[in-house]
Amino acid sequence: GSEESPDVPGLSLIPEKLIRFDDGSKSVPHIGWNSAKVARTGHADDRSFYGLQDGSKYYYVHSYAVPHRVGILEAAGWTVATAKYGDEEFVGAIGRRNVLATQFHPEKSGAAGLRLLKAFLERHEWGSPNLQTEPDEGLTRRVIACLDVRTNDHGDLVVTKGDQYDVREKAGTAAAGLVRNLGKPVDMARKYYDQGADEITFLNITSFRNCPLADLPMLEILRKTAESVFVPLTIGGGIRATVDADGSEVSALEVATLYFKSGADKVSIGSDAVLAALEYYDKGRLPSGRTAIELISAAYGKQAVVVSVDPKRVYVRSVSDTAHTTIRTSYRGPAGEDRCWYQCTVKGGRESTDMDVQQLVQAVEAMGAGEILLNCIDKDGSNTGFDLELVREVKRCVKIPVIASSGAGSPAHFAEVFSTTGTDAALGAGMFHRGEYTVKDVKDHLMAQGLLVRRLEDISVI
Repeated sequence: GSEESPDVPGLSLIPEKLIRFDDGSKSVPHIGWNSAKVARTGHADDRSFYGLQDGSKYYYVHSYAVPHRVGILEAAGWTVATAKYGDEEFVGAIGRRNVLATQFHPEKSGAAGLRLLKAFLERHEWGSPNLQTEPDEGLTRRVIACLDVRTNDHGDLVVTKGDQYDVREKAGTAAAGLVRNLGKPVDMARKYYDQGADEITFLNITSFRNCPLADLPMLEILRKTAESVFVPLTIGGGIRATVDADGSEVSALEVATLYFKSGADKVSIGSDAVLAALEYYDKGRLPSGRTAIELISAAYGKQAVVVSVDPKRVYVRSVSDTAHTTIRTSYRGPAGEDRCWYQCTVKGGRESTDMDVQQLVQAVEAMGAGEILLNCIDKDGSNTGFDLELVREVKRCVKIPVIASSGAGSPAHFAEVFSTTGTDAALGAGMFHRGEYTVKDVKDHLMAQGLLVRRLEDISVI
C-alpha cells in the first residue's frame, strides 16, 4: 500500500509500503533524472538487468517511494535497482523473471529508457554488459530547452523569442516589425533532444480564435514531437476554461486532457494561476476546489501542473514604502534604491497585479501545483544571467521544485544559478535558438564545474 491512500490495500505481491519523501531538506515531488543501480546479489558478473546501466540516468516524477531495506526484497527473489534522493535510498525498479516494475518512466528516459523497454519486450532479463559499475548517484541538474511558439505574419507556426516579451524584430533591420522566426517547433525540439535536453517546454503565445479545440495546431505539434522525442514535454498557454467554436463550455481539465492525450506530460498555467491566488487570499487562504490548478492536479497528480510566474522588480527606498515583501538587492534601482519587491504580472507581462511573487508561489503550492517555472521580465532576452536574488527568494518560500528562467546567455550562467541558488532546473531559449551554444555545451560546462548532469547516450546502439 501507500501512505498517500492508507485505506486502499495493495496487491500484496511486494512486501513493502510507499512513503512520502522528507521535504525538510529537498524539493518534493522528486522530479528529474536519477539512477537505477542494480544490486548484484546472485549475479556478480557484469551483465545488465533488463538493460539497466549503473551509469545511466532515468526520469522520475513522484512524491512517494519504497525505501530500500537491504536484503528484504532480494530474499523474496526480486532483483532491485535503487536510487538516492538526498539521504534517502529508494527502490527505482524491481523485477523477477517476466515481471518488471519501475518507479521511473522508461518512455520518458531517452535512450536509457528505450534500451530497458527493448530488453523487456525481447525477454532479455540478464543481457548486455553493464558498462559502468560506479555511477554518479543522485538527482541531476536539469537543463530545459524552451520554445515560444506563435504564428508569424504569414500564418505559419514558428519558434520565436522576445526581448522583455516583445517578439517582433527591432527597427533598423530588414525584417523590422515582423515576428522573429527562429525555426520550426518540431524540428527544433528534436534537435535539442539530440543535444541532451532533459525536458522540452512549449509555450504557446498565440490565441487561436474560432478554432475548434480538437483542431488546435499545438496538439499536432505535441503529437509529432512525441513520436521521436523521449523526454518530458510541457505545454503552456491556453490551459483554462473556455468556450469551444460550437458554443459549448469546456473546463480547464478537459483542455489539459486534450494536451495530455496528445503527448504532453505537464501543463503550465500562467495568468489564471494569479487570478486563482487572488481568490485564495480573498477567501482566507481556502482553496475553492474549482481552479484549473486544483482540478488538473486532482485528476493527474500535482507533478503534472506547472505554474509559470512572470514577476518584475519594483524598487522602493524602504520596507515601509510597500505592504509587499521586499528584499535587499545588490542591483540598485534607477534612483539608487537598494530594496525591491517582485510584482506579479498577467497577460504576458502586459498587466500588473497587487500581488508579490512570494504570495503567488505559496498560494499555488497550497492549491496543488507541483512545480514553479520562474520567469523574470527584467531579465528576459537580456543574456546577462538569471535573477539569482529572485530564484533564491522563491526557493526559500516553497517546498516544490523551481525552474529558473529568463536571462541565460552562456553555459556559465547555468553553472552560476545551480551553484548559488539551489534551483532544481534551469531553462534556456534564445542562446540555443540562435546557435550560440548547444545544450551539450551547457552540460559539458556543468560537468567541468563538478555539477551532476545526465550524460547524452547514443540511441543508435539500442
